[in-house]
Amino acid sequence: MIYADNAATTKMSDAAINKMIEVAKETYGNPSSLYEFGQKAKEALELAREKVACLIGAEPREILFTSGGSEADNQAIRSAAKLGEKAGKKHIISTAFEHHAVLHTLEKLKSEGFEITLLDVHEDGLVRPEEVEQAIREDTCLVTVMFANNEIGTIQPIKQIGEICNRHQVLFHTDAVQAIGHVPVNVADQNIDMLSASAHKFHGPKGVGFLYAKKSIRLSNLIEGGAQERGRRAGTENVPGICAMAEALSEAVANIEKNRDHIEPIRNRIIEGLSEIPHSALNGSREPRLPGNINFCFEGIEGESLLLLLDDKGIAASSGSACTSGSLDPSHVLLAIGRVHDVAHGSLRLSLGEDITDEDADYIISAVKEVVEYLRSFSPVWRNLVAGKGKFIL
Repeated sequence: MIYADNAATTKMSDAAINKMIEVAKETYGNPSSLYEFGQKAKEALELAREKVACLIGAEPREILFTSGGSEADNQAIRSAAKLGEKAGKKHIISTAFEHHAVLHTLEKLKSEGFEITLLDVHEDGLVRPEEVEQAIREDTCLVTVMFANNEIGTIQPIKQIGEICNRHQVLFHTDAVQAIGHVPVNVADQNIDMLSASAHKFHGPKGVGFLYAKKSIRLSNLIEGGAQERGRRAGTENVPGICAMAEALSEAVANIEKNRDHIEPIRNRIIEGLSEIPHSALNGSREPRLPGNINFCFEGIEGESLLLLLDDKGIAASSGSACTSGSLDPSHVLLAIGRVHDVAHGSLRLSLGEDITDEDADYIISAVKEVVEYLRSFSPVWRNLVAGKGKFIL
């Protein structure tokens, strides 16, 4: 079986598993307790916080542990909105292809009287910094742009956007769930005020993540009921999961260049192979792109059928975000970059891991070609296109 859906979730690393087991067995006290068992857990928690902070260029007190990226996105955006509202600023800028944790939060804020501007991302899947600057107004309180897109893998010009926001004194948040552990991230160097991350995207456990927020930003609570996390997130901390996340992130950051040098050539090999399929197209710019991301559209087929047949051939892939896999609607990301509905329905996302091989790549290319040809053989849409009863788009 070839697992090529690492954007949905990654396999926990041995180091993360071992750390999780070790802490669960030996450091099981409540970190809020004053006796020795509790203080040992507190020490482990704070060591993990220091490690995470160091790995992204932050201070330990700027790291807030959460249940994952979606919670971190919600808290960051709602905190900025509340601060903006107090200052009489109720305008927020984002993009049309953000993760739904961002878009749905913005929709809720819109219903509460905020004005939301969603920037175009263009066919190449990239945000233009100059368009961000043009959209900033006197009443803008937040710009939130994802670091790397979860479906098409395009890496945004985060540093430049951060510089613009800093110059205009507007808070800048980035959803870095897909980026962190895979590309270099340094919040100070890249002018980031708030950042969201999730452990299971870099070989850590599910249900654990963190929010970085610059120490000058006063966060609003999403969860009330206790003084944990400096009073900003109630609930006993998941110490084994947090320690495992810190271990996984440390390992991932240490191996970024090594993993990139291994994965990128194989990714490019697959892109070249799939580009040979008639009436197909890579979605988003080839560079800058996450090392393991490949996203294609194939005209005349349905993505769901493609995935099921690839699964029969031992390849695990997706057609878009795992968070919307139950939806019959085409990907909002593909629509945002200009793909029409019929084409967007026939998409395939392959997200490669460190264990991918050249042999795996050749098998993926062969299998996708075979399945696409098979699906087109009985597709009425494809037959009409071939017969000249419609126009090819790709």
